[in-house]
Amino acid sequence: MAKAVEMNTEEDFQMGDPYYCTECERNHIKGQIYQDHLEFAQIGDLSDIELDEEEEVDEEENESEIMDEEDEEFEDFDEDIEDQYDDDDNEEEDDEEDEEDDEEEEDVDDRTLEECIEEVRNLNGVGDATLRKLIKAGFTSLESIAFTPPSIIQEDSGLGEKTTAKLIKQSMKLLNIGFKSAQDLWDHRKNIAKISSGSQELDNLLGGGVETGSVIEFFGEYRTGKTQIMHQLCVNVQLPEERGGLEGNALYIDTEGTFRPERIIQMAEALDLDYNKVLKNIIFGRAYNSDHQILLIKEAGNLIKERNVKIIVVDSLIGHFRSEYVGRGTLATRQQTINQHLHDLLRLCDIFPDLSVVVTNQVQAKPDVFYGNPLQAAGGNIIAHGCTIRIYLRKGKGEQRVAKIIDAPHLPEGEAVFSITGNGIND
Repeated sequence: MAKAVEMNTEEDFQMGDPYYCTECERNHIKGQIYQDHLEFAQIGDLSDIELDEEEEVDEEENESEIMDEEDEEFEDFDEDIEDQYDDDDNEEEDDEEDEEDDEEEEDVDDRTLEECIEEVRNLNGVGDATLRKLIKAGFTSLESIAFTPPSIIQEDSGLGEKTTAKLIKQSMKLLNIGFKSAQDLWDHRKNIAKISSGSQELDNLLGGGVETGSVIEFFGEYRTGKTQIMHQLCVNVQLPEERGGLEGNALYIDTEGTFRPERIIQMAEALDLDYNKVLKNIIFGRAYNSDHQILLIKEAGNLIKERNVKIIVVDSLIGHFRSEYVGRGTLATRQQTINQHLHDLLRLCDIFPDLSVVVTNQVQAKPDVFYGNPLQAAGGNIIAHGCTIRIYLRKGKGEQRVAKIIDAPHLPEGEAVFSITGNGIND
């Protein structure tokens, strides 16, 4: 600090001159001289004093910049609100945002994608940044948040653990998820929609057709009609309800390269439909490996509402997994991955009750079977437990194929004979 000189008095001290105050041990800025500090005013090395004054000005400018940054952070607080749940020091935040707990629950079929997204936006703690992350990950409705495990939401969206738990809790509360009577469930089951397969015999075997809200598996060896049925369902789902359709679109995920638009055209013309319109209403995705297949299903959630998808077809479910996971050492990993993939499909049925998921599966031979049918569905118990209804297809005479119910929670075992012709699936 500058060397002190003799004390100044009011007579020889000029107002506005810089001075060093021994009382507060600092340099006062020019012009800011206080009367009660005059007796402590001392003049030192002017260059040192000016340097100290410049440092003070820099400190004030830094403080101003810090305040500006704090103001910007405060303005962006709502946009980055998810970060408060990841920091233990910010667990208790202001919860005075608008809530719509008293809003009546609307029927899923009546809500548009924009209305579903708006309901998610109204959740407490959802800002623009959080909403973008949820939409990008496919969580565009309260149902998709409420029915998905927290770990999957965190992994897919990048949100924190506390944020995710809070969003799930609010979604469940708004949807009133809990116990209900069997009568309520029966009222829902009575009105469940079904898609005609094209064959009356096969429809009767399925209790009226391929039902929505379920994962239905068709398995059998080659040339038993699995892919043909998938093509027919993609056409029939576009029919009006009185003709066995749902007036919706189809999402077809092809893992074996067997989807043929030519076959769709033949089936559409047999039903007197405009095949150009039918082809436009089928959303096609070619899965080139098991990871791509899983990714397509995760992205399907964003298309169901937007494109009015009523049926998702996966042909076939296990093809890529059998080729990529080779040997007993990879069996556990393969089965767990398939299990998660199946639950992604089941979750779509829970989120969208008017959606039907149909998959095809391959077969494998049991070498230890000497009597009876040595063929069984590939994938073991994981796929057997994951699918709601399982149908075994086998060859008959000529164009005939035989379908047999292997497992269904509400249907008895039985068989139906149908034919595969140039016009599609029929009796």
